[in-house]
Amino acid sequence: MPNKFLTIVNRHYPPNPGITGESAWDLAQYLIEYHGFEVRIVHVKRSDLGGGAVREPIGKTFSIPTLYKGKKGFLKLVAGFFDGFFLVIKTLQVRRGPVLCMTSPPLLPFWASWLFPMFGARWALWSMDLFPEGFAADGVIKASNPIYRFVHWVTYRFAPSALFALGPNQASYVQNSYGKKIPTTIIPCGVLLNQPLDPDRPSWRLNDDKIYFGYAGNLGDAHSDTFLLALIQHLNPQKHHLILALYGTKAEKVLSIAQQKEGITILKNIPRSQLCFIDIHLVSLLTQWTHIAVPSKAMSSIGAGGSILFCGSKEADTWALLQEAGWYIDENGDINKQVQAFLEKLTLPEVLQRKQKAIQVSFHLKEMLINAYEQVAAFAQI
Repeated sequence: MPNKFLTIVNRHYPPNPGITGESAWDLAQYLIEYHGFEVRIVHVKRSDLGGGAVREPIGKTFSIPTLYKGKKGFLKLVAGFFDGFFLVIKTLQVRRGPVLCMTSPPLLPFWASWLFPMFGARWALWSMDLFPEGFAADGVIKASNPIYRFVHWVTYRFAPSALFALGPNQASYVQNSYGKKIPTTIIPCGVLLNQPLDPDRPSWRLNDDKIYFGYAGNLGDAHSDTFLLALIQHLNPQKHHLILALYGTKAEKVLSIAQQKEGITILKNIPRSQLCFIDIHLVSLLTQWTHIAVPSKAMSSIGAGGSILFCGSKEADTWALLQEAGWYIDENGDINKQVQAFLEKLTLPEVLQRKQKAIQVSFHLKEMLINAYEQVAAFAQI
C-alpha cells in the first residue's frame, strides 16, 4: 500500500479533454509511476470543449454533479460559484494527504483559502486563470465594487503552504496579492510529459511549400479577435494557409468572415497530437488579462515543435518563456499594420529557424515541468 498521498481538486479531469484536467492527469501519472503515490482527484462530472485526447482517468476519482450545464453567462457564473464550494466540501470528505487546489471553477480558491485552513487541511495552490481578477478584466464587475473587494480579500486572506504558478510573472503577481513570500515553483500549462504526436500527416496538411498558420481552441473574452481578423484579411493564399478550430464567445464572428476567404480550412477540432503539423500557432492575450491568464495553447504549440505569433503584452509569461520561438505583435499598437508587415516579410527559412528554436525551448520546458513535478512530490511528503 502506498504511504504517499496527494489530493487534487479541479473542475476538469479526464475523460473531459480540458487542458487543466489533462495537466492534473499528467501530474498524477508521474507521481504514481515514479514515486508510488496514491493520488485522489475531486472534480465536476461534466464535459467541455477541449483539444486533447480523451484519456482514461488515472488515480482515484471522486466527482460531484454540476448545478448547471448550459452556457448562459449568469447561470454559469452562479453554478461555478457553488460548484467550487461543493468541490471543497467533497475534498474535505475524501482527501488523503495534502491538497493541491487548482483554480477552476472560478472562485474555487475563494472557498479553499478559508475552508481548508478551518478544517486543518494543508494545501498548495496550482494557479491557472485567476479569479476574481478575471471578472474585472472581463468587465463583469469593477475592481472598486464592494463585492469584488470582499471576494478578493477572502481569496487572498490565507496563503497556501506552496504556490505552483504558470510563469514567473504570474507567480510574482499572486505573491503580491497574498502580501507574503510563498515557496513557489513554475509549472507551464500546456506542456505534458505524456503527449503523443500523430506520425501520419492529417488530410488538412497538404504536401506543399505553404506556411501553415493555426488557431486551435478558445477565442474568448481574454483573446483578441482583432488580431485574428487582421491575419485573415492579409493572408496570401499563394504563400499561406490558415487552419481554424474555434470555440468561445468571439468565435462565431470570426468564422463567419473566414468562411468567405480563400486559403482557410475550418475544422471542428484539432487534437493536440496534430499540432506538430502547424508551422505558426496564433496566440493572443488582451493586456488587461496579463498575469491573470497564460494561454495553454502557446505551450502546447511549442511542445509540438511549432512556433508562435503572439499578440499581447511583453510582460506576459507567454512572451517571457517562449519568445525565442516566436514573433511579437503589440496589442496596444496598430495590429492591422503590424500583421500586414509581418506576413509580407515572412519567409519559409525564417519559419524553419524558429521551429528549430521551438524544439530547444520545448526541451527546456519539459525540464522545468519535471522539476516542478518533483517539487509537488516533495511538498506532499513534508
